[in-house]
Amino acid sequence: MKKNNLSKLEKKLGYKFTNKHLLTTALTHKTYAFEAQTPLEYNERLEFLGDSILNFVISEQLYQTNIYFSEGELTRRRANMVNNNMLADVAMDLNIGPFLLMGKGELKQQGSKNRTNLANALEALIGAIYLDSDLETVQSFIFRMK
Repeated sequence: MKKNNLSKLEKKLGYKFTNKHLLTTALTHKTYAFEAQTPLEYNERLEFLGDSILNFVISEQLYQTNIYFSEGELTRRRANMVNNNMLADVAMDLNIGPFLLMGKGELKQQGSKNRTNLANALEALIGAIYLDSDLETVQSFIFRMK
């Protein structure tokens, strides 16, 4: 991926990566990695981390700002705020799709427009931002993407 393209995405994200490898990994779909001549990391591990961070950040915010809500109500509200539809919408707003690295078959099926792929990539980006910075920075990113 060209450095110029990454700079454009970083501008959209409002975050400049120190470790560009994390950014590239967050954008790499497993089909692209499997087709590569040399082994490549892909975004599923970062997606796992990003999902956990996103749930933690939103849970903490709900806990701090809604002191009279029960555990069940907090859980329902978090589920309404953090779901694949919301994540895909945010990823589409950020125009992440064109930056995704995908295998030939996935590209043929327009995988860069697939809502699940977009949501997964956004979670991977959250994980990458966390690893590249700190909790406060990733919280700021998450609150900006609402």
